Amino acid sequence: MATALSYSDLRKQARHLENEVDLKLVAFSKLGAGIKSPHNAASSDSVPLLSSDDTFEAMSEEIEQMLNKLTQINERLAEQPISGAAMLHTIQRHREILADLLRDYHKTNSQHESRRAREDLLRGSSDTFRNDGVNNRRDMYLKENQHIHNSDHLINEQIAIAVEARDHLSSQRQTLKRLQTRFNDISNRYPVINSLINRVNIKKKKDSIILGLVVASCTILMLYYAFS
Repeated sequence: MATALSYSDLRKQARHLENEVDLKLVAFSKLGAGIKSPHNAASSDSVPLLSSDDTFEAMSEEIEQMLNKLTQINERLAEQPISGAAMLHTIQRHREILADLLRDYHKTNSQHESRRAREDLLRGSSDTFRNDGVNNRRDMYLKENQHIHNSDHLINEQIAIAVEARDHLSSQRQTLKRLQTRFNDISNRYPVINSLINRVNIKKKKDSIILGLVVASCTILMLYYAFS
């Protein structure tokens, strides 16, 4: 039987997988776009733009497995008892990130298939392939910019949650101060109550002293008779 993970553990796993998939999708997008390193640029006219289909397929399978695992973690997060608005918001945010990652993954796969089909039809036209490479680079930069925007949006949301929590704590502190002020006002307004409480306390102390004296006297008498 698998050990049940807590909400905190599931959230850590989700964040870790999201970061890993995000990094792999960037490399996956570059591989699908056929971007080459500088030392291979001189031979780009003689080598097909997509020369690593096996690598692409292996990476695609790996990312798909990671996305399936991330989907399972999101499902387990959704099964956790909701303890507040912040937790509900976090679970919803993980769902949105998973949807974005799935969309990017399927988009790269579609672009790869389209490029492979165009390569078969237009293998002899290097200008066409060069223009396609520029377009795919532009898409890659837009995708990276979108990732930066999503990260910035998530940080702003976390800051807003922290500010809301601080305001809530400040409101509770003000409420407690008002209650303390009311108790003090009641105590000052009705001094008879304080006097009565003090008398009761004095009476209890006197009774305790008397009881202690009686017990001590009895103990002394018992010891006297025992040793006499």
